[in-house]
Amino acid sequence: MPMDLSIGDLGRLDELVATRRKIRRGAPLFSNGERFVALYAIRTGFFKTSIATEDGRDQVTGFQMAGEIIGLDGIVGDHHTCDATALEDAEVCVMPFERIEELSREVPALQSHVHKIMSREIVREHGVMLLLGSMRAEERLATFLLNLVQRLHARGFSQSELVLRMTREEIGSYLGLKLETVSRAFSKFAEEGLVEVKQRHVRIVDTDALRAVVASQEVGSTLKRCA
Repeated sequence: MPMDLSIGDLGRLDELVATRRKIRRGAPLFSNGERFVALYAIRTGFFKTSIATEDGRDQVTGFQMAGEIIGLDGIVGDHHTCDATALEDAEVCVMPFERIEELSREVPALQSHVHKIMSREIVREHGVMLLLGSMRAEERLATFLLNLVQRLHARGFSQSELVLRMTREEIGSYLGLKLETVSRAFSKFAEEGLVEVKQRHVRIVDTDALRAVVASQEVGSTLKRCA
């Protein structure tokens, strides 16, 4: 929620949460084609968003965690354009979008905040396009891990350790990589002392070195553009 609001406005924003909804692991929060009626603030748990490709594959389009908003895809056409599935038992706060629009007209700070949330999602999607368009496998995985731990750290968690709620196959789907390629990249990082991996628990040992993996790609892209 936006900061620096009056007590009265904060009280009105509390009214946005119509209900809390618990979602069991593997269950859908919403599905592609479902009518859009609300945004969801993730209170606990992890989600993935995905779309079904023409050949029947499940293409992962994003991962969302506690403290983030999910459901923005439905604003444009009044219907959701992807599936949202819980990766673990989760709880969300349901915020009817009609009520959000009403309050946005009365509380300018809320309208600005909603716009910032939408802008952040656009920037994130552009980042994914960069991943899929120009980075090698190791660079994609390094970027993914750094982004994930940064988002978790912003919510009070460790800035070097994380538990992957998604499978390596789901990571591969998101990054445009095969399962075997993801496993090889993890193994390479472990052998080089960049990370320690124990099943789904990952500890980033050398953050600077992991960032250097990404930076090498950025320098290479710059040289190509200048050539």
